[in-house]
Amino acid sequence: PYPHAVRVGDFVFVSGMGPRQRGKGNEDIPGVFFNENGRVVSHCIKTQTRATIENIKSVLEEAGSCLEEVVDVTCFLTDMEGDFSKFNEIYGEYFESIGPARTTIEVNRLPTKIAVELKVIAYSPQKNPKKGSDCGKG
Repeated sequence: PYPHAVRVGDFVFVSGMGPRQRGKGNEDIPGVFFNENGRVVSHCIKTQTRATIENIKSVLEEAGSCLEEVVDVTCFLTDMEGDFSKFNEIYGEYFESIGPARTTIEVNRLPTKIAVELKVIAYSPQKNPKKGSDCGKG
């Protein structure tokens, strides 16, 4: 087990996160389609990307931060050629063109039968530690 996020001063480090929903099993992952034998037969990178970013959004909010405070994203894709443009389409819905710094890496495989994983760092100054972040109050 590991924490979903760790706050160090004004920074929030989010562990690598995919589309799997908390409390759900590995056979119920958004955007992953299985055959009757439990083998992956296809995936939808758009659905997986959206679920992944929503998971990150939730973890950031629990840590007193938000997507607007993300300064760096590391993206891992298992099929750069087939998924990169579709991944970018959904990514762009959450992060504007002048968004966080980003590195995208193709990997051979990821855990739990997923096609995308993101790791983010947010800069989230806490002016009043009891109050939390000023996200969305701009």
